[in-house]
Amino acid sequence: MSNPEVVKAVIKSYSYVILWMSISIAVILFNKWLLAFSGFPFPITLTMWHMFFCSSVGFIVVRVLGLVKPHNLSAREYCRRVLPIGVLYAASLWLSNSAYLYLSVSFIQMTKSLMPGLVYACGLVLGTEAYSTSSALNMCLIAAGVVVCALGEANLVVKGLVQQLAALLFEAARLTMVQVLINARGLGMNPLQSLYYVSPACLLGLAVPWLLVELPQLQAAPPAIYPSVLLANALAAFALNLAVFLLIGQTSALTMNIAGVIKDWMLIFFSYTVFLAPVTALNLAGYAFCVAGVAVYNYQKLQFIRRKALSDQRDAREAESDAKAEIKDASVLANGGTPVGRKEAP
Repeated sequence: MSNPEVVKAVIKSYSYVILWMSISIAVILFNKWLLAFSGFPFPITLTMWHMFFCSSVGFIVVRVLGLVKPHNLSAREYCRRVLPIGVLYAASLWLSNSAYLYLSVSFIQMTKSLMPGLVYACGLVLGTEAYSTSSALNMCLIAAGVVVCALGEANLVVKGLVQQLAALLFEAARLTMVQVLINARGLGMNPLQSLYYVSPACLLGLAVPWLLVELPQLQAAPPAIYPSVLLANALAAFALNLAVFLLIGQTSALTMNIAGVIKDWMLIFFSYTVFLAPVTALNLAGYAFCVAGVAVYNYQKLQFIRRKALSDQRDAREAESDAKAEIKDASVLANGGTPVGRKEAP
């Protein structure tokens, strides 16, 4: 590959990274404003609206336009593989959006540092991860950092913290279940396929809490918000899914993790400047612990992946060498000779 082609590929990859970071930041700030400041404190309704919009777009993309191929899933397979993931996703989105009513964007981003530890714990329970003392110690470091962040939070609301932690736990369970029910069965899904399959299941999972919790509130006091605002919010959420779709395959996992850390710091800054959310020195100290723990965990994960890749390559070379030796032996035997490495009987 010539140098201009390399430069072009690098520019393309990092353009997708910047696009993803920008849209992700915009969606988070938009959701915070919509739920906490615009007079629309209905997180379940907002999440259901997103899922309805995504389901509709997914149907058009997959079934009408045929831009993405569907999987041949029976109703039984859908209920066994996709529906549990949709229900977990519904709970995660509902609770994470609810947390915006009580917590600052900056503190919410700090708590998200717990995700690697929660995914690791769920992986241990479901058998997708092997126990490692060093990984467990890293998770403890991250957890300690989040505790320090909470102690330094000026406007901590316990209800919001519980909702956010529960949302992270449901999201970790969802990611692990995707490995168990989807990836391990060879049923990989890109973000657009996920919109088509998971969004309806998520919509179904939200129906019961919406009927019990928010429908009576909406009937008693209908929100005074323009439909165009909700449409713009749904379009922004869909654009984020599209940005993820464009980003996949263009960058490495390490690049995405680094971009995620930069995005979190930018959100902390915007939360401080746009919403005037206080950020204390203790917040930042705790978050520094979290970032350090996540960085070490990602490094160990990448090292493990590299070692596994090298081991697989070595095994493949040995298998190829053995196969060539067997072919050579078979050829020698066919010509009445003695296989290599063997002695003729006296």
